[in-house]
Amino acid sequence: MRLTTRTNLAMRTLMYCAVNTGRNIRTSEVAKATNASENHLGQVINMLGQKGFIETVRGRGGGIRLARDPEDITVGGVFRVFEAGVPFAECFADDCTCPLVSVCRLKGALGEALTAFYRSLDKITLSSLVKDNSGLKTLFSDDHAIA
Repeated sequence: MRLTTRTNLAMRTLMYCAVNTGRNIRTSEVAKATNASENHLGQVINMLGQKGFIETVRGRGGGIRLARDPEDITVGGVFRVFEAGVPFAECFADDCTCPLVSVCRLKGALGEALTAFYRSLDKITLSSLVKDNSGLKTLFSDDHAIA
């Protein structure tokens, strides 16, 4: 299994916001700190805002910040949003052309594995990723990111 770049950037953005609570964060800060293009990150931030993970403030002094408490954001919830449009295998797609689809048992096994995967990620909160993580806080600190 391989996560999409969007999912990876979404988690990086949320972790950056969780470390830098209490202020509006510029997209350029997140891009620099997470080694991402501002254009690609903008698309991710738009989706995070639409799904209620972050709130955006326009204008001078604007930026982004978490819309929910980090304890209320799960990795599984974020992954479901960003991975939902990407079928895990061809047999999960609406336009499946695999000749085995009607008799193959692999789809069921993969479905069970995906359910277990997401159930495991549902136990991990954004808070648990950043709490007491001094290395992450150093990388994502105001001084380090803006410098």
